[in-house]
This record gives sequence, C-alpha cells and structure tokens, in this order.
Amino acid sequence: MINKRLLIKNLLAHNDESSFYDKKRQLNLHTREGKGKFLKHICALSNSNPANNSYIVVGVEDHDNEIVGDDFFDDSRIQNLVNAFLENPPKIQYENVPFPNLPKDKVVGLVTIKPSKRVSFFKKGIHTILAKSTFIRRGSNSVPVDEIPSDIGKNYQNIETVISIENNSRNSIEHTLEGVIDFMNNRHKDMSPKYKVFKELFVVCWAGHKKKVKEKTYLSRVDIELVNEQVKLFYSALDEVSIEYDNHTFSITEYLPLGLNDKTSYYPLEKQTISFYDNGYYKIETQFLFEPPQYNRKVLFHIYNSNLSLLSKLDKGLALSEREKKDLENLPSTFMICYLNGFEDAKQKLIDAKLLLKSFENPTVYVSFKEAMRILRKMKYDTSLD
Repeated sequence: MINKRLLIKNLLAHNDESSFYDKKRQLNLHTREGKGKFLKHICALSNSNPANNSYIVVGVEDHDNEIVGDDFFDDSRIQNLVNAFLENPPKIQYENVPFPNLPKDKVVGLVTIKPSKRVSFFKKGIHTILAKSTFIRRGSNSVPVDEIPSDIGKNYQNIETVISIENNSRNSIEHTLEGVIDFMNNRHKDMSPKYKVFKELFVVCWAGHKKKVKEKTYLSRVDIELVNEQVKLFYSALDEVSIEYDNHTFSITEYLPLGLNDKTSYYPLEKQTISFYDNGYYKIETQFLFEPPQYNRKVLFHIYNSNLSLLSKLDKGLALSEREKKDLENLPSTFMICYLNGFEDAKQKLIDAKLLLKSFENPTVYVSFKEAMRILRKMKYDTSLD
C-alpha cells in the first residue's frame, strides 16, 4: 500500500520534471485552454511510459518545489474528460493528498497515469490542439510529434526508477498511527472526529459539524481521509453529507442545499461507496442522484438580471449596500439554479465573474463560487463534456 504523501515527496526529491512525471502550480479545467493543456500532458506521459505509472503533481511551485497546495478537486468523473478527447485513453486517477503545513482547505493533487501499450492521440480538437495530434515527453517537456517513433512501445527506460520510487513510498504502521493521531488530536479536535478500521488494514477518519434539519442529521465542513494512503476522500467548506458504514463499506451521501429567498431545501447529489476487501484492495463507486428542482421562471428572470446588475456594480467599483453584499454571497448558488432551469448563459456568466468574486473583501463569496463550480463540474462530467 503506497503512502501518497511519501510518493509525492519522493517524486519531488528525485529530480526535476522528467519523462515520467510533471508538476503544476494548479489545474484549470474551467476553460478549454486549461483542459487542452491537461490532456496534452496526459497524452504525452502515457505515450512515453507504456510499462510503468507516470505522475502529475499539482500544487507545487515550479522553480523551487515549494509545496503550496491547491483546492480539493473532486475527480469522480475526470476519466470521462480523458475518454472524451483521447483515442486509446489511459486510465487515470486523481487523488487529494493533505500535507501538515497546508491549510485545511488545501491539498496536493496527485494524478496517476496507468501504463498503456496503445498510442494515445486526440480524436477531436480542443483549444489550439487539432484532431489526430499526439504528444510524447522529451525530458521535462510534452512535445507534439508528426509521427510516433517506432520504438516508443518498447520504451522501458523508466521502469526501474519508478518502481524504486514507489517501493520507497510504501506505508508503515508508524505512518498510519501518526496520521490517525494528527487527524484526531490536532487538525479536527474541535469537530468530534471518528475513525473506523476495515479488514484490519484500512483506517478511515472523518470529522464534521453536526447539523439537524427536519429530523435528519447532516455533517457540514466535512473532512474524510483514508489514512493508510494519506488521501483525502472528501472535503467541503459548505455542503452537507450523511455517513453510513458497516464492516465492509463506507458510504458518503452528499446533499446540495438550494433555495431562493432564504428558503433552503436539501437535495441528494451523489453517493460514494468505498468497498474494502480482505486482499488489501478497495473499490470506490459513485452514484449520481441529483434531480434539479424547478422554480418559477418569472422569479428566476428577476434574480438573473439582478445578478448581472450586481456584477456590473462590482466591476465598476461601486459601493454595495449590506443587502447587495448578502446577495453577492448567494450569487453563485442562484446563478447555478438559473442554469439548471434553462438559463444557458448563467454558467458562463459565473465563470467570467471569477476574478471579481475572488477579489471581493468577503472571502465567503469566493468559497461559494468554488463550491458552485465543483457541483457544476460534477453535473457536466455526469452528462456531456464538450
């Protein structure tokens, strides 16, 4: 069992970016340009490592390897993005890895690209990348090639190095105990943290603030970690979840609070079930549950136009009233409601407002934006991707 925090440290310590790993300050999958860059690196690393894992580390400064972290990224359908654009897509996994020096809401992302002996290439274009384009790694760069070299399928130069790094990143009882103690006694001591051992091998820790709504108990500001691998399974600054478990499985059901005019209801969004097996293997399955609530269209037209007016005032640097400041906190959520009710432009208007919301004096506004984009990304990955 690999300790992903150790793996990241060993990758960063090994040498600079190479033909089997890349590092990024952050990913931007809100735009076609950002998606194109991400897919280019996936394609190049897969083609250059047909016999071993390759990696992308997210949340690291390029010039000095400083671990600065990035937002928790819900990857549940990111494989769909790769499948949508790449022919012969490799299997990938995105994991969120906590580090002690980072704030609670920051993690280091670890993208694992599984080996594939088939050549990957773009089956359709995105941003400046044309259909039929393909890439390989040359040193630390992902470069386009007109034709895949004939010997690329026999490129086994990285096998021993990658296996050595992975073997040096194996978990130990000491690392597990330290992880549990840190979670329970330091990071979440004020949130009634709990833990559960599965199959005498896996330890899941979780913590959150209890919240009772209409006889149902939810947890908010939830943090859930699989301590053996130092992987954060779930983190949300706003949403509510319910947790169920037995001796074999651990289930997280996420609820989305939505409403207008201070009337909020909770809608089941997604259920994630982790099944543990005696052979040291575990499997994560995700079930999408969300059915968007429908609202009066005349009311939504008013809210949509009010949001546009509010953003215009913000863009011009005009002072906002206390009521407008409160409306700005709810703007990402209400734009999302508009989008889910047929206002197709609402999502792009929200994306375009990112910098305005990020620079606003109240940090809750930008947190609300990130949560809305996280939910919209889940919905998009569950349906179409282009």
